Amino acid sequence: MNCFAKFLAARLVSLSHALNGFAFALRTQGNIRVHIFATIAVVTLGFVLGISRLEWAALTFAISIVWVAELFNTALEFLCDIVAPEKSNLVKNAKDIAAAAVLLAALGAATIGALVFWPHFSEF
Repeated sequence: MNCFAKFLAARLVSLSHALNGFAFALRTQGNIRVHIFATIAVVTLGFVLGISRLEWAALTFAISIVWVAELFNTALEFLCDIVAPEKSNLVKNAKDIAAAAVLLAALGAATIGALVFWPHFSEF
């Protein structure tokens, strides 16, 4: 196998791991289901209102940030539960801070959504 083929095979393995992680999160995490619903609602509304490419870019960025924050939060929670299964204020603080990051991302995304969608609704 040549160098490029090995590189490509390794990338496919990495992609497989990432997809497995995403599928596991979808199956097991309630908050992920909330994000799915919100993502579908925002994308549907964007198509219905015929938003611009720049508006799509802003919404895509906002949606991505929320998803990334939630997935990192979920990974941190699993890791904390393995490393320190006993009750710990330090672990609680780490989990709370990670949850705050998701909240901040969601509030930012909601703000971007309002800035994108409000002008379309004010036209009616």
